Amino acid sequence: MGNHSLMKELGSRAADFSLPDPSGRVYSLRDFASSRGLLVAFICNHCPFVQHMIGGFAGFAREYAPKSVAVVAISSNDVLSHPDDAPPLMAEFARKHRFVFPYLYDESQRVALAYQAVCTPDFFLYDAQQRLVYRGQFDASRPYTEWDVKAGRTPNRAPNDGADMRKAADALLAGGPPLAEQRPAMGCSIKWRAENEPAWS
Repeated sequence: MGNHSLMKELGSRAADFSLPDPSGRVYSLRDFASSRGLLVAFICNHCPFVQHMIGGFAGFAREYAPKSVAVVAISSNDVLSHPDDAPPLMAEFARKHRFVFPYLYDESQRVALAYQAVCTPDFFLYDAQQRLVYRGQFDASRPYTEWDVKAGRTPNRAPNDGADMRKAADALLAGGPPLAEQRPAMGCSIKWRAENEPAWS
C-alpha cells in the first residue's frame, strides 16, 4: 500500500536546517535563499517508491536548475535499522543517479519532524520567499511491488515524468497561484527511531 504525505498547510515557511552530505559538507536553508524556488525532497536509498522515480526526479533537478529552482534531498531514516541508507551508500546512490543537488543526512531526524515528512518520497516546493506552494506527489506513477502482486493489483501504467511537480514548478516560475489540485505523495514510511516516532507515523 504505502504511506501518504500529510499535506502541510500552503504558505508555511520552510523550516531551517543545517545538515551534512556524506562527505561532511554542511548545507543550510540560507544556502538556497537566492533561488526562485526550492524543492525539499525526503528520500532514501532502499525504498522501492524512491527507486522507481529517482531517474525522473534527478532529471527534473537537472532541467530546472538553470531556471533557478534549487533541489535538496534529505534522508532521515534510522540507519541502525536500515543500513542500506547509511551515508557512504547515499554517496554511491547520488553518483549512480547523477545528482546535481546535495543529498543530506538528517541523523537526528529533527528536520523530518520539522517538515512533518511522512514517507519516502515526500516533497515540499517553496517559492522565492521560502513559503510552501506545493506538497504532494511527483507524478501519478507508482512501482509494482511484491505487496501489489500479493493483492492481485493491476500495474500502474502512469508515466514516470514528474508531471505534477513540473506543473507546480512552472506555475511558480510564471508567478501564478499554487495548483488548485495537489495529490498526496505516497511511499514507504520514514524509519523513525523509537524515541522520535511522531503521532502521525
